[in-house]
Amino acid sequence: MAPIKKNKRQLKNLYWFYAIIILALCALYYFQDSSQVKTVDWTTFEQGASSGDVDKIVVFSESGTAEGFLTKQGERNPKYEFQGLNGVTDTKKIKATIPSTDKIQDKIDQWNNQLAAEKKPEIQVSYEKGSDFMKIFWAFGPILLLFGFMFFLSRRMSSGGGGGGIFNVGKSKALVFDKNNKTNVTFKDVAGLAEAKVEIEEIVEFLKNPQKYTELGAKIPRGALLVGPPGTGKTLLAKAVAGEANVPFLSMSGSDFVEMFVGVGAARVRDLFKQAKEKAPCIIFIDEIDAVGRARGKNPNMGSNDERENTLNAMLTEMDGFQSNSGVICLAATNRADMLDKALLRPGRFDRQIYVDLPELTDRIEIFNVHLRNIKVNSKLDVEQLARQTQGFSGADIANVCNEAALIAARNNKPEVDWDDFMGAIDRIVGGLEKKSRIITDDEKKSIATHEAGHATISWLTQYGNPLLKVTIVPRGRALGAAWYAPEGRQIVPTQALLDEMCGLLGGRAAEEVFMGEVGTGASNDLERCTKIARALVLVYGMSEKLPNLNYSDSTGQDMGFTKPYSEETAKIIDEEVKRIINEQYERAKDILRKYASQHNQIRDLLVEREVIFHDDVEQILGKRQWKSRTDEIMEISKKDEEKKALEAKENDENQLDSLFNKKITKKNEKKSDSDDSDPGIPPPFTK
Repeated sequence: MAPIKKNKRQLKNLYWFYAIIILALCALYYFQDSSQVKTVDWTTFEQGASSGDVDKIVVFSESGTAEGFLTKQGERNPKYEFQGLNGVTDTKKIKATIPSTDKIQDKIDQWNNQLAAEKKPEIQVSYEKGSDFMKIFWAFGPILLLFGFMFFLSRRMSSGGGGGGIFNVGKSKALVFDKNNKTNVTFKDVAGLAEAKVEIEEIVEFLKNPQKYTELGAKIPRGALLVGPPGTGKTLLAKAVAGEANVPFLSMSGSDFVEMFVGVGAARVRDLFKQAKEKAPCIIFIDEIDAVGRARGKNPNMGSNDERENTLNAMLTEMDGFQSNSGVICLAATNRADMLDKALLRPGRFDRQIYVDLPELTDRIEIFNVHLRNIKVNSKLDVEQLARQTQGFSGADIANVCNEAALIAARNNKPEVDWDDFMGAIDRIVGGLEKKSRIITDDEKKSIATHEAGHATISWLTQYGNPLLKVTIVPRGRALGAAWYAPEGRQIVPTQALLDEMCGLLGGRAAEEVFMGEVGTGASNDLERCTKIARALVLVYGMSEKLPNLNYSDSTGQDMGFTKPYSEETAKIIDEEVKRIINEQYERAKDILRKYASQHNQIRDLLVEREVIFHDDVEQILGKRQWKSRTDEIMEISKKDEEKKALEAKENDENQLDSLFNKKITKKNEKKSDSDDSDPGIPPPFTK
């Protein structure tokens, strides 16, 4: 990875300016002339010098002046009449214009002879070529420095804020991508997301070939909202649109509209759409639109002005207001669509909501193939098996897995990235770093192995238990041990599947009680997840015996949550039902473990010995699972679909060949019929 280059030139200029200010202030403090100067005529100056009131004279040859430093005697002389405060540290001087710079030395020698006769100290003389420029500088320098600093600050302010500073703070900060500035991302770089790409590609196709749609009277949607979990590729789709569309593409983030100044967000919205109208046809992309598109009225803010709501109102007006916005298409992305205002989602604004979900098995295979292009992998690497073991991973997670695997291989000085590196990367991302320095006693090790063997046994023997990948008692992150599964991505989850999952979660605590006679604190996370599932069974899915077909949740997010939607008596029934469901599954887990105690103990002993066991090891002990996993069923359906498509393609090719053959025979017969119409030996066209 290339190092990040910082703009050091700007910082260097700023530091130099501050250094000059500090040096100037120091010079003003140390070199300022604090003496008091009294301008007198030459006669007074001559009398003071000859009478001993001056002990030093500085002659300025260029200006033709002389300054005399007064002695204590001279300072007390009332004829000089100094005004102002007489500080003890101030030096008092008299100044006069000399009649001739050539004869001043003769005058000074005459004064010294007179002082010597009176037994007084001689006058010290020095000559300088200076002028009054330095005095003018020290007098007006601080003012000039202040004006320079103010000018510098104004230039700094005018260089920021969207190119116009404080005077153009309402200008939008949109990044413009056009013919001269394109992104390198195309739809080929977006793996999976077939349904989402169809709708996005339709928008791009409309901009490239609008007559295809307008001839039929169709209108392209004004906007499309990309919704989905983080890391699923929403922003990547927008980048692909910017790379594929031959129209200007303006990109902004929702937070770019928010500023500390009132009215800036609405001004930037208006400026953004103004730019888009000037460049129409054009695409606007707003990432993380929930920063400004949240539902209005949820936070009255004590009746004060809400800047975010003003920004949203401006956006609603610009997208579909009194004035038309022809040729401007809005794209937006968010993972919190339930927080958006309803007016933003109505037809005419964001007509389409494109849900970008977590990738399925076939999508994960495509995503792995995309990210493995630039990685040197072993030729025997099974990408399909990798996709099976990353159930629930997003596209960003898969990219992270590939990068971590390459880093692990490089750390171990391997020429290629193999299967073990990918397994280590998945363990690192899901479980955290391996804690090699953590010391575990033999009793703790046996307890952890008993717990994890309980999870593995229950999940293997239940119908809807997730397929087991491996079991480990090596500490990772905050966990002392873990059982790795490939979760089944079911669209509709039956009741028994939720109960089997709860039974598997309680298998570790049940194993501790059955085989060790006491329980530990290692099952806290299992109990938390189990309790959440039990409460969802009762409160959300309506699967309880005493409270069937009731849902007490609010999926719209409109409920503020200050009051419960049920009475205290119902709350008591809910608690009783949650306890009953958890206790039933706990007893069920203990019954299964007692029935398969010997197999559980074999898995436990193997874990203590190896610390890590895999799917094949558990299969040798417990035998093959009785139920086929949903992932296998999906792969079988996918293979059947591929075979069906291949067969249809083959039949189409054969039909095309037959059609070409019939055309050739027909042309040949026509030529023969033109030469001899009475020839009865012409064969009919070929038919299959």
